Formats: sequence, C-alpha cells, structure tokens
Amino acid sequence: MSAKQLTSAACKKFAPGRDRRRIRDASSRSLFLIVEPSGHKSFQMRFRVPDGRIRKLTLGPFDASDQGTKDAPVIGQPLTLAAARTLAAEVLRQRELGRDPALDHRARKHRQRLELKEKHDNTFAVVAHDYVREHVRPHMRRWPEVAGLLGLQYSDDDGTKLEVIAGSLAERWADRPLSSIDDHDVFAALDEAKKIGVPGRPVRNRGLSDARARALFTALSSLFNWARRHRRTNAGNPCSGLRPANAVARDRVLNNAELVWFWKAADGEPLVGPLLKLLLLTGARLNEVAGMRWSELSEDGGTWRIPKERTKNKRAHTVPLPPMAQALIESVPRLAGSDLLFTTTLKTPVSGWSRTKRRLDRNMLAIARKDKRDAVIAPWRLHDLRRVFVTGLAELGVRGDVIELAVNHVSGSRGGIAGVYNRSELMDERREAFKRWANHVTGLVSKPANVVRLSGKRAK
Repeated sequence: MSAKQLTSAACKKFAPGRDRRRIRDASSRSLFLIVEPSGHKSFQMRFRVPDGRIRKLTLGPFDASDQGTKDAPVIGQPLTLAAARTLAAEVLRQRELGRDPALDHRARKHRQRLELKEKHDNTFAVVAHDYVREHVRPHMRRWPEVAGLLGLQYSDDDGTKLEVIAGSLAERWADRPLSSIDDHDVFAALDEAKKIGVPGRPVRNRGLSDARARALFTALSSLFNWARRHRRTNAGNPCSGLRPANAVARDRVLNNAELVWFWKAADGEPLVGPLLKLLLLTGARLNEVAGMRWSELSEDGGTWRIPKERTKNKRAHTVPLPPMAQALIESVPRLAGSDLLFTTTLKTPVSGWSRTKRRLDRNMLAIARKDKRDAVIAPWRLHDLRRVFVTGLAELGVRGDVIELAVNHVSGSRGGIAGVYNRSELMDERREAFKRWANHVTGLVSKPANVVRLSGKRAK
C-alpha cells in the first residue's frame, strides 16, 4: 500500500466507498487514516509484533475542526492530523522502550469499564436494595420498617418486587455512588427527619422528634457499615459523629390503682382485651403476644413457647401460663383457617395500636375519675407493662436470675461466661414466679369498689 502525504484538507476530502478505506500517512510511520463506508474517519496505527502478527491500535476519531486541544493528545479523544502524528510518535517511542501501548490502552479501557460498572452497582439505591435483601430481611423481624426508612418498599413476600418510595432517600440519592454521600448529606437528612419527617414517609406526629432522627440514623449507619464490610465502598461511614440525642431512659411503672383502672378499661376492648391483660400477666413484648399462635401452646394450655423467629434476641422463650392467663386464652374464639389468636384478617396479627392506646387512655381516665374525681394518669406506653411485670416480681421477692429468664433476658447474671455454661432453665422457679404475680394481680382487680361513707343529712 503506497503512502500519501496527508494534509488536514485531504483528510476532510476523502470520500467513503463501499468498503473501508485505509490511507497510510507518508509523514508518520505506522499511522493510517481510516475512512468507513458510513463516512466516519479515524486514525489507526498498525505494527508488527515479535510473533509476526499485525497489531492494530485505534488512536481516536478524526477532528475536522483543526482546533485541537492545548493538552497532550491521548488515545481515545478526537484528534487533528497534527495531534495524531504527535501521538503516533509517542507510541513508537514507548515501543522502543519495550512497552506495549496497545496492551496498556486495553487495560485502561478495561479498568474504565469496571469503574463504570462499580459506579452503577454501588449507587445508593442499588446498595440499599442489596443490604435489605441480603442482611436486613433475613435477620430482622421488622425489616419492612428499615427498608421504608431507606426509601424502599416491597410488594411481595420474598422481597424481590421493589418499589422506590417517592421523595425518599432512595429516590434522592438513587444514582449517587455511596462514596459520594458525605456527612453534610446525612446531617441534612437527619435534620429533616427531626423537624419535618423521614423523607418520603407520612408524618404521624407533628413537631420535633429525635426518635425519627435516631431511627433514620440507625438505618443509614448500619447500611454504610455493611457496605464497607462487603467492599461496596472504601469511604468511611459518613454517619460517624452525627448520632442524635439518646432517648431518656424510661422508668414509668403503673401503680396498683392504675393497674386496676387498666384492667377495667381492657374489659371494654372485646377483641384485644385478653391480649392487653396477657401483656401484664406474661411480661412479653407486644409483638410476641399479638402474634401468639395456637400451635405455640402446649396441649394442656399451661405453657406458651415462643419460637426464636419471633423473639427480639432470636432465643426461643418458654412462658409458664398461670390459670388466670389460661382462662384469658380460653376466652378467645378460635377462627377457622387461622393459627393466630388475635387477628381480623386470618393472616396477620391485629394492629392499629396507636388508636387502641388512645381509646384505652380515655377509658382508664373515665374509670379513674369515678373512683377519684380529680384523678390524673401520667403518660405511659404499653411496653411499660413489661417493666411493671419485672418490678412486680422483684417486689414479690423473686430472684434476679429467675426474673431475667421470665422475660427472656441474657444480660446481668445470665450474661458472659455464666450464660455460656449455666444452661438451666429454672422452669419450676419461673412457674412459681408467674403464679405469684398472677395471684397478686388477681388480688388487685378482684377487690370491691371503694365505698365512700357520707355523714349528716346527705347520709340520711
């Protein structure tokens, strides 16, 4: 193939044909102008390697503007004729030094493709979905709550049909690589959660809420820690140093009078009344009692075994049921087609606890003011009944290690090396503790109403 003295004007004039045209540049060794049938033009180098084969290296497309750039030309960018000759001379110099620019260019392109793929795979939305699917869902009972905080919701049971919540972090940060999200971004999201609400989620309680910020912080911090462990990002955790204020430790314990008012108010709840009373008698968590199943009860009804899949610490828990608790369970009608005791759908446990608690508070106060006209009941939560149970057992003289087993705790005297080697369930002691507490509650709620003695004319 004869070489031609290429000029910029000549490069522009070369017309495409039916086949690819390859024109050698006489002023630069191994440099060719390639003209495709489509009219696209580019510069290419061809040289022979030691094994005798011809290797081709495309330098870049032809730049017909004649402007070029001030920077040194690199492989892959649009090139004027002058830039192509300069780049070809550099490639030949590298070859004389024993390097292979073609292999270097292929390796560089491969790295770029990997970087692009990594950039897509490690965006916030993709990592959040993988985090929920691989870590949160298999290990957390309330995994939909965590997914919702991150901006994801799933419309199926196996967690594959994904929907991104409008306005959520998964939508805002969808295409952002995880490494690009810094502490300023996280602070803004936490501040919004505290003042307005978690992005993308409806606000149930107006006003400032540190609890909302803490919940979002926990979800985000766990996500970034998981991503680092799984090499999805090399950046540090942007949540470090941003933890919202801790919640004040609760110490609310209902007194005996309040327990009586609570018990009477629960009588006015036909569906969840037995459930509420079981919270007090068993010291179990709300989700554990609400999700109670007939199959978890022993044949004689004297024992309730909660499987580890339904407990907070993933440890199976056995609850000895005193006669008072057994009577409450027997009062619940068994629904055909459902293993749940407390359900309206036959498939899921009862819910709507915020409404139930507001109604319970109103009824408790009304009952209290029949006993005492100016009665006031300090705010309390259903979870406080668990503290009432623990406190009551302690006041009845039950040992601390028995109380821990009664509420399925593994800290304190059952933690550390003692918990590893001491595997005793102390079932007799626990059964006696539950019975003693039930008798105490029975004594409270079975007392006759107070009689107010009147004197003088009103008494007559």
